[in-house]
Amino acid sequence: MKARSVTSGSFYGKNRAAILFNKNLLISGVAGFLSSAYVSQLFFGFERNEFANSVIALATEYATYLPLFAILFYLDNRQKYVDQSGKRDSKAIFTDIKKLLASFSVSEIVFSVARVGSQYGLLRLEIEPYEASMLGSLTAWGLFFVSINIMAKITRLHKK
Repeated sequence: MKARSVTSGSFYGKNRAAILFNKNLLISGVAGFLSSAYVSQLFFGFERNEFANSVIALATEYATYLPLFAILFYLDNRQKYVDQSGKRDSKAIFTDIKKLLASFSVSEIVFSVARVGSQYGLLRLEIEPYEASMLGSLTAWGLFFVSINIMAKITRLHKK
């Protein structure tokens, strides 16, 4: 039996949806990461409450990354939401929205708890707020990427 070689084209073709999904998470995550670090440092100049700072940083990260992710996800998948006649396929849109909500629900809880908990703990150690925000965010994003990809697989988000 001859071994079949896997070319980058076939790998990409088979995993295109997952690759684009993770690319969109990464781009939107970096934008949220940077904005939350900036706001965390600004907020610390006005209020030295570690917990409030952690929550404000989390809210800023969400306010940046969620809308950006939604736009990028739609742009990468818009051809999937048009039927044979060229009309919008509402059923496909709603199916993906349900799968995204299911995938994000568990992952966002993991992210939020890890993000606030780690930043709060780091601020209590008297680390600079922007550093605490960045380290807390990196920790939370690592856990988030694992959980969101597991949930996407469970919900069959990338299946046609």
